[in-house]
Amino acid sequence: MDKLEAMRAFAKVVALGSYAEAARVLGVTRSAVSKAVMELEHQLGARLLDRTTRRVGPTEAGLAYYERCLDVLARIEETELQISRLHHEPKGLLRINAPMSFGALYLGSAVAEFMAAYPDLRMELSLTDRFIDPIEEGVDVTVRVGVLSDSSLISRRLASARIVLAASPAYLDRHGTPTRPDELARHRCLVYGHTSALPKWHLQAAGKAITTPVQASLCSNNGDVLRAAALAGHGIVNLPTFLIGGDIAAGRLKLVLAANEPPPLGVYALYAPNRYLATKTRVFIDFLSERFSGTPEWDRFPQASAS
Repeated sequence: MDKLEAMRAFAKVVALGSYAEAARVLGVTRSAVSKAVMELEHQLGARLLDRTTRRVGPTEAGLAYYERCLDVLARIEETELQISRLHHEPKGLLRINAPMSFGALYLGSAVAEFMAAYPDLRMELSLTDRFIDPIEEGVDVTVRVGVLSDSSLISRRLASARIVLAASPAYLDRHGTPTRPDELARHRCLVYGHTSALPKWHLQAAGKAITTPVQASLCSNNGDVLRAAALAGHGIVNLPTFLIGGDIAAGRLKLVLAANEPPPLGVYALYAPNRYLATKTRVFIDFLSERFSGTPEWDRFPQASAS
């Protein structure tokens, strides 16, 4: 036995007054209990038990050691209980990171609902479009939208993130509605990126990937900026439905070239590999998966193209 198990064995012998009873309660052999006590006596250099033919009792040193053992074992048990509760009940601080737009639109309300269900849990939500290393920055859950690259992180797909082309009714009335991808070249396009030089959109035609050059009347690395320009009638935008699905449902924007919709992205929860995944992390990911299951709210709009 190790030192801790030996202390438990010794305490049981004192409490029960018998090696045999202590062995029975602990589920070990009588000889194992006797050997554990002798090893303790050898390490301490003191006799801990007086042995008679009828009963085993502690010596003066043994009684003092027994009281200390009870204190140590009780503290260990309490610590283990607290750790077990922390692992099985969502408690403590849960740190979440997510993209700016998606987080503001959909995670804010999700976090508020989750907090109501788990009032003992404290939440910290940081929003940034920069891809962070959750291990380095101490984040429990990172929500990302896109195509995942190989990573040491564990991922769980929460929902689909469709990408669609759309424009305001006013823009389409003035400039017409493209019916083929190559017609985009003569339209004003609102392009996501860091430079307007030679932009291209990756679409699909008959199930195959195609690349179409476009003219950028506005280029921005922020989807909300492009959405605002589209709503103002300044061109055709190519954005995820979690940004503009509500505008399409309300008629503020109309789908363009729906048959050539770009390949969809995914919404993922990422977390560090850990044999013992903290309950707070697991429960939150389960909650998001359930919340975004089926057709997510941002895709609940008519599917017909503006053409």
